[in-house]
Amino acid sequence: MTNLLPFTLLYINGEFRASAQNSVFDIRNPHTGQVTGQSASATSQDCRNAIDAAHKALPSWESTDISSRQAILLKAADILQSSWMQKCVETNTTETGATPDLGTLNWFMGSVILRAVAGASDQLKEESFSSATGGQVIVKKRAVGAVLSIAPWNAPLCLAIRAVAAAIFCGNTVVLKASEYSPRSHALVSELFHEAGLPSGVLNFVAMSKETTPSLVSEMIGNPKIRLVNFTGGAVVARAIAAEAAKYLKPCIFELGGKNPSIVLNDADVEAAAKSITYGAMFNAGQVCISTERVIVQRDVSKALITAVVELSKKLTAGDPTQNPLPALFSQASAENVIRLIQGAVNSGAELLLGDLGKDGSTVQPHLLTNVTREMPIWKQETFGPVTVFTVCDTVDEAIELANDTEHSLAAALWTQDITKGKEVADKIYSGFTNINGCTIHGEPSIEPFGLGGSSGYGQFDIDHFTQKRVCVIHAPGMKYPMIEALSGK
Repeated sequence: MTNLLPFTLLYINGEFRASAQNSVFDIRNPHTGQVTGQSASATSQDCRNAIDAAHKALPSWESTDISSRQAILLKAADILQSSWMQKCVETNTTETGATPDLGTLNWFMGSVILRAVAGASDQLKEESFSSATGGQVIVKKRAVGAVLSIAPWNAPLCLAIRAVAAAIFCGNTVVLKASEYSPRSHALVSELFHEAGLPSGVLNFVAMSKETTPSLVSEMIGNPKIRLVNFTGGAVVARAIAAEAAKYLKPCIFELGGKNPSIVLNDADVEAAAKSITYGAMFNAGQVCISTERVIVQRDVSKALITAVVELSKKLTAGDPTQNPLPALFSQASAENVIRLIQGAVNSGAELLLGDLGKDGSTVQPHLLTNVTREMPIWKQETFGPVTVFTVCDTVDEAIELANDTEHSLAAALWTQDITKGKEVADKIYSGFTNINGCTIHGEPSIEPFGLGGSSGYGQFDIDHFTQKRVCVIHAPGMKYPMIEALSGK
């Protein structure tokens, strides 16, 4: 290469290397459209080499004691927190067009996730109890094997860390497949663990062009040395991954999209709810799987709430992330899809409260709609843009029914000053993660939002999902087997 643009290398068996055929692809900033870097584009041989390295490293890594694994995760967290902020934020903003605030949050959450996983060592302890026949039963949580982790671009550092941290801590080895939109950001994870002293082969990193991704991912899923797949992204791609994995009966962990509702009851703190809804709908221009996409509000407070959200959203603008609180969307195709959904709703009778029904390249300004009905595509489909829709209802039961009228189940919010009632209502909302008097954009370090099936996916990035229970029974002496005893006449 003769230019000065950053170049992202693959990381296989502890070595940073170019593609086997020296193939590359460009990385473009979604706001400017300019090439901000290049990445090595893995070949089929590179992918096999990465999987072979992970498979070879598995026995040694799984036998490593838990405290040693814990120490590596904590060292990675220390390195990330103490000296990597500028590098992480600069890479994130340059590569994906994120705002500096989002880049900073992405960096910060990376170390939070590492520390949370490292603090879960108690969950890996073996169990022991008496067997039914007087012996002893030992139950161990063992590594699944080599894991294929596929991370997204929208919070590239922390979600790539999430894709590998628990897997590694549980004794698995990993092949991390980068998003073609954020390979540099994802490559930082391999660099981080390399610096933290992770043994060669435990974590491997491959990136590939958009054109070669489908065939290579299918090939990796089909490789018999891969035992588990995790993916964060959209439902369309997840269905393709699930179908491929099903050919080999391989388990998957999916964290997908959301059509996340915020329910506002008549006794809610309207001002607080409005702030939360605006943040939840507009943060990162709505490009968060747990964004607030739908607002279901009881009639008595609907006017006050909608007015407050409109006024707050008017103050938010999208564009150059260094000059605006909201970034552009990640592609022009995404922007076109957002406008198509909004225009379709307006054509079907929805009222546009805010927005110009236009786009500038991949930039879409905040849009708010009301009088949206459940027959409209915008009610069902994730927009992944700076959009939310309002629906007014009369009763709590109606609000619950509307909230649950979706294929998604990732996150929800509920606003009420009656916490007892709030807990009762929350139990009726079909969501993996419900926030009472809080934003849909929220996760706890020890347990993040997760889907209950459908278009939000299934499984979690936790100890239980990256381990298998193995049972060993030590039998008491003197066991008798009637069929055998009969042979000897005893």
